[in-house]
Amino acid sequence: MRGMVFASVLLLFAGHAGAKEISCDVDSDYDFHITPKSVIFTRESDTPKAIVMREGRLFIDDQWVTLTAADSKRIRDYERDARATMVVAQQIGHDAAEIAFVTLGEVAAGFSSDPKETRAKLGKARAQLDARLSRSVTPTRFNGHDLGQGIGSAVSDVLPSLIGDIVGGAVRAALSGDTMRLQRMENMDKDIEARVEPRARALERRAETLCQRMEALDAIDDALEYRLPNGQRLELLEAKVNRHK
Repeated sequence: MRGMVFASVLLLFAGHAGAKEISCDVDSDYDFHITPKSVIFTRESDTPKAIVMREGRLFIDDQWVTLTAADSKRIRDYERDARATMVVAQQIGHDAAEIAFVTLGEVAAGFSSDPKETRAKLGKARAQLDARLSRSVTPTRFNGHDLGQGIGSAVSDVLPSLIGDIVGGAVRAALSGDTMRLQRMENMDKDIEARVEPRARALERRAETLCQRMEALDAIDDALEYRLPNGQRLELLEAKVNRHK
């Protein structure tokens, strides 16, 4: 999706009992933005090009349009729910970054040959990701594509170095007879799972909440009585949610 900016939200947590796959496919032709007073949809091609919702009123391209009382309430509901949805989206972005860096990073630092240096590398990568998150994930905007790319890029940049640190730590432990460190390394998978699982469950719950909110926005959109001058419906977004174990 360009605007509300979910082409697809796909979260899979398969490492714990009762794991679910929650897939939200949301499509829109519009870019989406929220200001303190308005909810705004814009696009470069086709018409309408600009749609503004403000306190139950609807502005399309170059004029305010006449709404029924029921549609005015729907627009107010849409504005309220859109703002709440962006807050959930922002939480998901930061939670995903936490799982990628705080949780796994703590484990990696614990097994590296130089924990201080490893934490410094992680801190630098996290700072770069936070800068990107500040642009792509805010209370008024969520760009799922940019979020995924940002986390993927940050992890791929630092991962080779982390692997080297961990391998170096393993070699040092083997040569020095540090059986305690070797034992911890053997239990690394369990350690990672124990750290990730509660965060993943929380992220799963937020993802499901986000899916439900996107569905609700789509339902309001579909219920509008207003029609464009050419008789077509005002299609702002389309949401499809699939849940299965």
